[in-house]
Amino acid sequence: MSNITTEQMRFWSPEVRELDPYVPGEQPKIQNLLKLNTNENPYPPSPKVVNAVQAVLAHSADVLRLYPDPDALELKQAIAKQQNVAVENVFVGNGSDEVLAHIFKAFFVQDKPILYPDITYSFYPVYSQFFGISTKTKILPLNENFEIVVDDYKQPNGGIIITNPNAPTSIALGLSAIEEVLQANPNSVVVIDEAYVDFGAESAVALVEKYENLVVCQTTSKSRSLAGLRVGFAVAQPHLIAALEVVKNSFNSYPIDRFAIAAAVASFDDQGYFEAQNNKVIASREKLVIHLEEMGFKVLPSKANFIFASLPTKDAGELATELREKGIIVRYFNKPRINQYLRITIGTDEQNQRLVNTLKNDILN
Repeated sequence: MSNITTEQMRFWSPEVRELDPYVPGEQPKIQNLLKLNTNENPYPPSPKVVNAVQAVLAHSADVLRLYPDPDALELKQAIAKQQNVAVENVFVGNGSDEVLAHIFKAFFVQDKPILYPDITYSFYPVYSQFFGISTKTKILPLNENFEIVVDDYKQPNGGIIITNPNAPTSIALGLSAIEEVLQANPNSVVVIDEAYVDFGAESAVALVEKYENLVVCQTTSKSRSLAGLRVGFAVAQPHLIAALEVVKNSFNSYPIDRFAIAAAVASFDDQGYFEAQNNKVIASREKLVIHLEEMGFKVLPSKANFIFASLPTKDAGELATELREKGIIVRYFNKPRINQYLRITIGTDEQNQRLVNTLKNDILN
């Protein structure tokens, strides 16, 4: 982007020239690098996933010349079974980011203000700008403890989106708080983005049957270790799913390829493996929190596969730089209110211990 001149940009649509795109976490290729910056799962997916992907080609390479099922029905059935909902309640897409884009288009492009927190997933303002509703969004501040203030969402609006657990803060809302938001906004779509819900939070999928204005969005990238395949989904009542299908079929009728469908189905079929790996991440998280607090870090209460931590005695940006020099990458957000915090992905116990040892022995000694 930096090498593109204004003269060359004359070919771009005026709206595109104004876009401020999302900046994904760095994916460097450095030997012996400890990558704790993009919330990827430290464990591989279920062995059944690998077998399922291999079976696609083993059956016949000829299938690759044919389009995949545009409805990904087998995947929807697997998700519905695991989530204990009907197939008609499930929508699927290329990762939860694409699903969220369809959600914004289907429900939020309107004149009334869209509400979301000031500290949240940074794709929301990008989508707001992309779909031309940035001037109609209303950003609501988290409180001094970085918690969502439920009462702030009891005002006129055209839609609400909340990440739960929130990112990058890692703090979760309980179902009673989510119900309070839903009950206060019966004529607005309330979206609960649950990318990290499987690491200790309560899923709002249990509320879908009760609330006709609820959309729950999830991903297989984090808890199911399928970030490289891009499969996301939404759960809602059929009238909301229908709107998402209209958007999808007006944009990309065949969003999920055969390999991704097969892999995701296998993942949902191996619930035992899924739960075991998540429990390992949760246990590692709690151990890492104890180690960091012993070193003087302030760590927010996490229900995600990452933690949000600050060290009062050291600048967070400098600390991120020093860790990088030692081969450890964490996520630093140079933004108001959170520029003294680091978001640290939970690794294996061995990876987390390397982080702890580096901090103790090389940086804070």
